Amino acid sequence: MKTKTAQLRDSASTRWLMLLLVALTMFAAYVASDVFSPLQTLLEKHNLWNPTEYGWFSGSYSIFNVFLGMLIFGGLILDKKGIRFSGILSSALMVIGIAIKYWAISNDALLDTTMRFFGDEYKMQVVWAVVGFGIFGVGAEVAGITVSKAIVKWFKGKELALAMGMQLSLARLGSAAALAFSPMIAVKFASVSTPVLFGLVLLVLGGLSFVIYSIYDRRLDKQIKADETEPEESFNMKDVKDILSNKGFWLIAILCVVFYSAVFPFLKYAAGLMQYKFGVDPELSGLIPSMLPFGAIILTPLFGRIYDKIGHGADLMIGGSVLLVSVHILFAMPFITQWWIAIILMVLLGIAFSMVPSAMWPSLAKIMPERQLGTTYALTFYIQNIGLMIVPILIGSVLKNYCVITTIENGVAVNTYEYTLPMSIFAGICSLAIIVSLLLKRVDKKMGYGLQLPNIKK
Repeated sequence: MKTKTAQLRDSASTRWLMLLLVALTMFAAYVASDVFSPLQTLLEKHNLWNPTEYGWFSGSYSIFNVFLGMLIFGGLILDKKGIRFSGILSSALMVIGIAIKYWAISNDALLDTTMRFFGDEYKMQVVWAVVGFGIFGVGAEVAGITVSKAIVKWFKGKELALAMGMQLSLARLGSAAALAFSPMIAVKFASVSTPVLFGLVLLVLGGLSFVIYSIYDRRLDKQIKADETEPEESFNMKDVKDILSNKGFWLIAILCVVFYSAVFPFLKYAAGLMQYKFGVDPELSGLIPSMLPFGAIILTPLFGRIYDKIGHGADLMIGGSVLLVSVHILFAMPFITQWWIAIILMVLLGIAFSMVPSAMWPSLAKIMPERQLGTTYALTFYIQNIGLMIVPILIGSVLKNYCVITTIENGVAVNTYEYTLPMSIFAGICSLAIIVSLLLKRVDKKMGYGLQLPNIKK
């Protein structure tokens, strides 16, 4: 009988080092993704963008993933070619995409020409920023599914939910840093392109971090192959049919899209909400929204640890969904305008933002076999990207057409925005998360996925 030797992933220090390396890649991705989130008013003032253009830009993160199916191809490549190939490819795409975006934003000559699309005129600077951000979005989403599969590879049967929670926490730290400091950097350097350059530099460093991870991953693969008593069944196209016929997969995917569509697009407009509804200074308008990811940094690992040790994953998803809906309803109330209430609501939103993902992503590893995880995560992210593309465009259009309040200041017309309708839309979207999470608990009881059971195997 073949004796199984100790593997790299059996060492706690080594597997947590691997987590740190891939988490640094995602930290850079989240910084680059969110550097523009608090800059809508500066873009309107200095680059003369309008809310529709900003909405299209925000939604462009998902445009290639949705219309060209690039994320699905990325998942298939991940399951066929492996973690190392997909991770390095996605890092390169992120760098290329943000480099194009930086070139566009720093090129004022592109403001003088326009392109007609769906009956509206769009500045060429916006068009090229959309292209760059779309390419970045392909790389970032493929990096996300690659890192998720890498964590399952190193932590399955161990501290899986905690590890995923820690990775999400470091990624959220990237979002928080971007939301808090991007307006300050833009004001200090009198340019909205400088925060983008900062994100580009971080992406290069994040790519190097993944290259270092790949060295260890190759060594682990050799150990796994040496310990195999029989070859592991490889992924094939029939597995796609198995994934799409799984009820648990569909409920997680739907929960993912309605939950994140009420969080990430909200962050794109949260700085404007703070400025126009709660009276926060434009330069500081990103600080209160940054509390959301900062809260998630602390709480996501905590809820992940609870899932690992105690279980109740489905209950965590239900509780987080209820809290998310409650917060958005309160944000929509027109009489709530005190900045300190906005802080409380953002903290509560951070708790909801921690509860659902800490249970949702590890649960997919219980529902689907490991050889199908790359494509499973890709299909889930693809469905999520549909919401992440449509909702910002919808909110931008609603703001422009129904929520503009024009005032005269020093003889100049100045636009402000009323956010009751947009926040009501967010509340309506995330209310579906409660229904879906309740159905998921019911299906788990019937199918025996083990979502209510601890992750750590004794």
